[in-house]
Formats: sequence, C-alpha cells, structure tokens
Amino acid sequence: MKKPLIVLTGPTAVGKTKLSIALAKAVNGEIISADSMQVYRYMDVGSAKITPDEMDGVPHHLVDVLDPTEDFNIVLFQQLAKKSMEEIYSKGKIPILVGGTGFYIQAITRDIDFTQSEQDDSYRQELEALAAEKGSSFLHDMLASVDPKSAEDIHENNVKRVIRALEFYKQNGTRISEHNEEQKEHVSPYNLAYFVLNAPRPLLYERIDARVDEMLKNGLVEEVKTLQRMGCHRGMVSMQGLGYKEILAWLEGEYPYDEAVRILKRDTRHFAKRQLTWFRREGEVTWVDKDKFDYNDSQILTYMLSVCREKGILLSE
Repeated sequence: MKKPLIVLTGPTAVGKTKLSIALAKAVNGEIISADSMQVYRYMDVGSAKITPDEMDGVPHHLVDVLDPTEDFNIVLFQQLAKKSMEEIYSKGKIPILVGGTGFYIQAITRDIDFTQSEQDDSYRQELEALAAEKGSSFLHDMLASVDPKSAEDIHENNVKRVIRALEFYKQNGTRISEHNEEQKEHVSPYNLAYFVLNAPRPLLYERIDARVDEMLKNGLVEEVKTLQRMGCHRGMVSMQGLGYKEILAWLEGEYPYDEAVRILKRDTRHFAKRQLTWFRREGEVTWVDKDKFDYNDSQILTYMLSVCREKGILLSE
C-alpha cells in the first residue's frame, strides 16, 4: 500500500496559504513547506512567510529551520522533507507539501536519486575560479558544448547550477539533463493527489504587484538592512531570493529605489510564468482554476477533497 501524499502548489501570490490550512484541517494533515526561502529564519516579509496566527494550530515543517548564512539546496530539502514525512506518518496523519518550488516538489513526488550528483570538490573549485576569471558566460558556453539541453534550461547567471551540471558530466560521462529526464519517469512511490492552484494571468500579475507593495509597506527594506548588518551579502544562497537581491542591489547603489521595485515586480511576474511552465510539464497533476469556482475557497476545498477520495487518500464520509 502506497502512503498518501497531497501536494498544493501553484504560482507565487495565487493564494495557496489560506487554502492549505483549510485542507490540512479537513484531512488531518500537517504541512511541509516546499519553499526555498521560508526555510530561513529572519526572512519573513520577503518570503511572504506564514505567521503563527495564519497557521491556526496546523503544524508546519521546514519553516524557520536554517540561518540565512547557511546554504539550502535540493538534496538537503529532500532529506529534511522525508524526515518530516516519516514523523507525520508516525502520527497517523497525512503530509501536505505546500509551496511553489517545482523541482523541490518533484524531488519528493518522484523520489529523485541525487546520490550521483555528489561531486569532487577540486573540479568545482577549478570551475569557480574559471567563472571568477572569465565570467559566467564562459562557463555557460562550456556547458552548451557538452549538454545543450541543460544550457538551454539553466540561465548563465545561475553559476551554481551550471557548475553542478558540468561536475555531473565530468564524473558520470553522461548529461545531467538526461539523468533528470530518467528520474522524472519514475512512478511516484506515493498515493498522490497533486493540485496546481491557478488564476487568470492578468489577475495573478495584479496580485503580484500588490504583494510587492504590501511587502514594502510591511518593512521589507528594514528586514534586508537587518540581514545586511548580520553579515548577509548577495553571494549567499539566501540573498538570491526575489525581494532580497533587488533591495540589496539598491542599498549597494546599483540602481535607484523605484528601479529596484520595478525590477522586483517584473522578475516576480517572470518567475510566476516559469512556475506555470514547470507545472504544465508535470504529469499526474490536477489543475484547480480559481475562476471556475468563482474564487470561492470553500468550493475549491470541496472539489479537492472529492479528488482525494477518488484516489483513495480519504475514506468517503
């Protein structure tokens, strides 16, 4: 018998948080955050982190577990999430993965094997030195020559992922893009209900702009200044998150405040678009278009519970 697992995802600002609490209460579940920023302490405003009041008594895992100076990556996420899932199962409850980081969700739903990705440090250091000396585009060209598909998928500014792909190729003699495709074909080891919450794009973009304004009103700039005083800088994984890198760039004089806000809104809209592209490539997902339910959360919840029952995740009432 496969263990039950529910996923609630969707683009940023679509309204996952409130619905996730209602869902967790309805299925006797606990929530695991599939978010690359909410894992960090002191990063509340910019990550739109759920507050204790919003949790409404529902236990949350992988929120506030690392300091901003620590690296967080897909392998660590998978380890921590699986540990949390075992704890939840041991209580006779259902884990619910909630968040918008598609690759993190896939690492669990497909049980992707990352053991081959552990690389030799010396080659990584050599690549880091090359990037520092010749620039990120030089490294990206190296990747394009051995793994064109990965070069197409990974932006040249994402030096860490470019390096990881090059390391993988050197160690295994095979392309990481092919490895990832093979892993995606894995049948999920879970009895899975995978929901993608969506809204019409103009509304989504409007919500994103409003959310950025709200974050600024709620003290995003002060939060970033505090992190800066703690020694955080743009080279850290935590500071590469949307909202943090743009405000840091403004504080460091790279561009004016209004430009930082414009870039943040634009890049968040682009991020939402990429998220939707990712989820469309995933199999076994149930799309939940909010406009088809008149934006009524209780109607959406009823529909999601009916899907869970059909899949045998919940017993019929």
